[in-house]
Amino acid sequence: MHKVLILGAGKIGALISGLLAESGEYLVHLADVSATAAADVVKAHGLPKLQAHALDAADPAALRRQLQAAPVDAVISSLPYYCNVAVAEAARDAGIHYFDLTEDVAVTRAVRRIADGASQAFVPQCGLAPGFISIAANELIGHFEELRTVKLRVGALPQHPNNVLKYSLTWSTEGLINEYGNPCEAIVDARRIEVAPLEGLEEIEIDGTLYEAFNTSGGLGSLADTYGDRSKNMDYKTMRYPGHCEQMRLLMNDLKLNHDRGTLKRILENAVPQTLQDVVVIYVAVTGKQDGELREENYVNKVYPQMIADRLWSAIQVTTASGIAAVVDLVLGGGGQYRGFVRQEDFKLLAVLQNRFGKHYVAGAGKEISASMVVSGRSGHQRLARN
Repeated sequence: MHKVLILGAGKIGALISGLLAESGEYLVHLADVSATAAADVVKAHGLPKLQAHALDAADPAALRRQLQAAPVDAVISSLPYYCNVAVAEAARDAGIHYFDLTEDVAVTRAVRRIADGASQAFVPQCGLAPGFISIAANELIGHFEELRTVKLRVGALPQHPNNVLKYSLTWSTEGLINEYGNPCEAIVDARRIEVAPLEGLEEIEIDGTLYEAFNTSGGLGSLADTYGDRSKNMDYKTMRYPGHCEQMRLLMNDLKLNHDRGTLKRILENAVPQTLQDVVVIYVAVTGKQDGELREENYVNKVYPQMIADRLWSAIQVTTASGIAAVVDLVLGGGGQYRGFVRQEDFKLLAVLQNRFGKHYVAGAGKEISASMVVSGRSGHQRLARN
């Protein structure tokens, strides 16, 4: 029986706790600064292996007391990114595994330093992007002898947009603003550089639907570290419906709200509705040499809301929670295989898709995922996702 502590009973923490506890092989402690929030999630799930706790995880002493009172194998942070360094330090001191959902580059660098020489695993940037997108990209990269271009694109979008932003709030507003406002990493002409957020605007058409994509921070994860000396070009961009980027540039750049993020958060949460009727679009394109020929391979996936444990969950909740739950499952069931700083690309795509939690990424979730899982190549051939 694995024992885990999940910090944060919000949109994602609620589903992570339900997925793990429902499996019957996890004892889950769900903690939130609001005792009511944690208790409400536990009551809604009605699972005997899920327990609620009141905890201010921003208080290092309180977090350490919780870890001493209820020892666990791992801590999973679904807190805002700026809380995660203190959580990672507490995990190191307690000798337990650490997982988070951060997209913040500086936080990930701090977690890497904390993980140096550790016997337990420190796995930041889990979830969707960064997270699953890096796992999918790594699979395609492994099919090439020589890399030219690696493109990572992800969009969490309303199925039926009807406002000027053509957007609905599907996850953390603070995380969204952080991605839109912070510098972005990219590799351009074999040079690792910083590029501006909300720039690099391009169009992508998938299944007859037109999207725009633009630079946002954090989604590249550690791929630039892993493959920066092999790829001539590599970048991550967020996908939205056409016109969204222009409106966000007005708010963040022209009206200077990137320097007043508290006001921007209040504006967005007051004006932009939330929705469970969303779709997550995942697109990876890798170009390079195979057998001496220039070829391209793609991974394309759309994930829609799903019924899990008799409740409808949004696509962004499903992809984020199932992504981190699968990685947690692989680490805790890995017999010590993972230790120190662990990158998302250290996990195989097929292993994630075959995992009892990662299977929610697959159309017709719940069906067995076999070795016939393939990625497509523009030259007309197909390759198996390798285990």
